[in-house]
Amino acid sequence: MIVEDDKELRALAVALLEETDLQVVEASSAEEALQYLRYNAGDVAFLFSDVRLPSLMDGVDLARTVRLKWPWIKTVLTSGAPLEEDLDKALRQVRFMPKPWRALEVLMEAEKAVKSSDFEETALRSHAEVFGALRA
Repeated sequence: MIVEDDKELRALAVALLEETDLQVVEASSAEEALQYLRYNAGDVAFLFSDVRLPSLMDGVDLARTVRLKWPWIKTVLTSGAPLEEDLDKALRQVRFMPKPWRALEVLMEAEKAVKSSDFEETALRSHAEVFGALRA
C-alpha cells in the first residue's frame, strides 16, 4: 500500500512496485488508507507512507495505528525532512527512508515484507495443522 498525497510521487511508487507483479493499493491520506485497511488488512504486507499527509492524521500517526492494529504489515515512512519526533515503542520496527528515496531501496523493503508475510502465513498454517493433529 502506497500512501502519498503528491500524485506524481504516488504514481511513481505504484508503477515501481507493479513492475514486480505486486498488487498495489494507493491512498492520498492516512484516513483513506485506514478505511481500506479496516476491511482488507489481511491482504496487505507492506505500507509505504509519506510522513506529511493532509488531514488530521500524518504518516507517523498512520504507522502507529497500523503497527498496533495490524503488526504484520511492514511499514516504511518517508519524508524530505528528518523526523521531528523520536519514534516511540510502537514504531521501533518502522523504517525511515529519506526523500528522494531510491527505487531499489523501496523494492527491497517491499520484497522483504512479502517474503516475511508468506513465511508467517505458512508458519501459522503449519502451526494450526500441528495443533489440529494433536487435538484429533
